[in-house]
Amino acid sequence: MQQKTLDLKLARITSDPGCRDFILADAKDADMAFGLAAAGLAPGGEPVKGPFRTIADYRESIRALVTQGLVDIMLMSASTSEQLSIEEDIFSGTAVTPAVRMNDTTDIWLAAGTGSYSRQPALPFSTTTIPQAQCGRIDRSHEDRSRGANLGLFSLTLNDDALLDRAMLEAYKTFRIEAERAGFRHFLEVFFPNALDRVPGRPAGDKPKDVARFLADHVARCLAGVPRAGRPIFLKIPYLGPEVTEQLAAYDRSVVVGILGGGAGTTHDAFGLVADAKRHGARVALFGRKINAAEHQLEFVKFLRAVADETISSEEAVKAYHGELAKLGIHPHRPLEADLARGPTGSAYGG
Repeated sequence: MQQKTLDLKLARITSDPGCRDFILADAKDADMAFGLAAAGLAPGGEPVKGPFRTIADYRESIRALVTQGLVDIMLMSASTSEQLSIEEDIFSGTAVTPAVRMNDTTDIWLAAGTGSYSRQPALPFSTTTIPQAQCGRIDRSHEDRSRGANLGLFSLTLNDDALLDRAMLEAYKTFRIEAERAGFRHFLEVFFPNALDRVPGRPAGDKPKDVARFLADHVARCLAGVPRAGRPIFLKIPYLGPEVTEQLAAYDRSVVVGILGGGAGTTHDAFGLVADAKRHGARVALFGRKINAAEHQLEFVKFLRAVADETISSEEAVKAYHGELAKLGIHPHRPLEADLARGPTGSAYGG
């Protein structure tokens, strides 16, 4: 079986503080959050209204990206992983590692129509289980399990409320124990608080003044009680800015810092975020909508990889990407000058 680039890079990153390796993941798990809109707009579709691409379209883009081989991880829902990892076995013989989203806290329940869940304090919930991620069903054989995913994403959203946050951390503790027993690896996603102003009983103005430190301190505090066998292999968190990112990356070098992408934004938002995060100590980036919303996903990932590997600057990558779109006869979402602009980075699944 071909070695996975994730394992090779993690080994080098954790053993060498000066290692410049960078891990890229495509997060194709949006069907756990958005429902019909998960795969993105179909040609001629309108935001919210649609029509949208289908789950079959979504899975076809996964097949293409796995064949391309420039991402190290492909994150999926359990149902998509069952189809592609177990039934089709597309990851065998590739360097790409399949992974499954293992929980779906209420702040990522982003169904259109009402959409109020994301504005309420997040509550823990998990639809799938570790055996289902590994096997597709609990009683599958060892041979089936060897083709399934043995890496999962577990997500936390903390809101500076003792009761709510304890429930989140209890759910993570239960998962960690089950994962350790099953030999199932995981990475830990931690979002910024999603409802600081809407926690029941909280006095007005009584909330963290520095959410970047709030998140970083909670990560360090939470993992202090976790022995090596139960620890995440890396983090997926919002980009916390230069100072706090550098402090978190330096605090415990066994904890590999990774950043999430948030909303689609401009092309320079994506490329520049990878460059900034790597410059300040991150060694992983997990982008979902930034890749899925691209005019041409394979070309987008090609230049994202080049930026991550420091073979081109983020600005030059945007220009080169537009050049490739022109060669392919693809009209860009925005003019080059607008696509070179940068906006705020994402902090939550719906951000």
